[in-house]
Amino acid sequence: MINNKKKYWIIAGILIFLVYVFFATQPIPPENILEPRWLTSLESGLVINMGGSSPETGAIIPFYFGNRFGYIDDGGQFILNRIQGEGSNTSGTYLSFSVHAWSEYEAMPSSIEVFDPNNQLIMAVNEPGGYPVFLDGRTYIIGSEQNSVSSLDENGNINWTYTFPAPLTAIDAAAGFVLAGTLDGAIELIDDSGTQIFSFEPGGSRLSVILGCAISKDGSMLAVISGIDEQRFLLIEKSGDNFRVMYHERLFTGFRRPVLIKFIENDKKIVFERNNGLGIYDIASRTSITIPIEDEIAAIDSGDSRYLFVIGSNGTRKNLICIKLPGEIIFSAPFRSEAVFIERRNSRIFAGGDKSIISFELGKK
Repeated sequence: MINNKKKYWIIAGILIFLVYVFFATQPIPPENILEPRWLTSLESGLVINMGGSSPETGAIIPFYFGNRFGYIDDGGQFILNRIQGEGSNTSGTYLSFSVHAWSEYEAMPSSIEVFDPNNQLIMAVNEPGGYPVFLDGRTYIIGSEQNSVSSLDENGNINWTYTFPAPLTAIDAAAGFVLAGTLDGAIELIDDSGTQIFSFEPGGSRLSVILGCAISKDGSMLAVISGIDEQRFLLIEKSGDNFRVMYHERLFTGFRRPVLIKFIENDKKIVFERNNGLGIYDIASRTSITIPIEDEIAAIDSGDSRYLFVIGSNGTRKNLICIKLPGEIIFSAPFRSEAVFIERRNSRIFAGGDKSIISFELGKK
């Protein structure tokens, strides 16, 4: 009879084989290659070295997929590894999660506790009146009616509260600003004192709703996906004391759900979901391209380099896609998993699927 440890090594060996088949043998261009570094199990925490060595930088990588969440360092050691809802006496819990903080809470929490990646309590908030979100290294409370946002200080006290005329459908934050989109099709930009400094209704669609929004690192550019029938992509830039639309594109058939959109490559480009593919907008040239991708986009990495990694999803069938910017698909690698995640730290890529996390490095051949 095979003991549990031996079973794990057999499974790990199979996984390593699959990883090498699907990833290590796939060149990016001729001078670069994606090299596996380590593989670890969410259940056992055992790290398997897969060749090569890279100096550890002390980076902390957040992961959340399936019913597991936590933090892992760039050497493959878990800092926190939890099952969502474990130990809860309720029928279910919700999770707010970021690289800096996390919190589990009930549907109508009477109090919330916020922890850091080392599981140390950061703050406790009684009668929060909503649930926490972590954006740009700060903690905010989204009101229980979904139509307000409150900024908290480091002790959990409310700095300010801003109330919107309709429920929130999208939110992002950077440089001390909060950018929010609403169900009635408006975007509003709030400064670090809770004052509205810009408001805009894109309009032009049968149904006005904001399905995605993103703000650049310096707060000078806003990217928006708005409307249903037709759906549109807009780039709005600061001009003097105000903002104005600098680019507009009709996306025609769109989504009736929240849409992934983010600034990448140090705010030089914007990547967003669009029907049957991925849109990449180049800010300098004011041009947009579409990369055909059949599957739904499950995850997009930070993209702050020449390469962008995307995970497509069709049920349990997943596909890791490497795109050389501005828009060339270099390779795709299929695998199977219920849930996935992907993170990037410079040349290191961290991907999760099934019950394992693997680290790769973009290296020279």
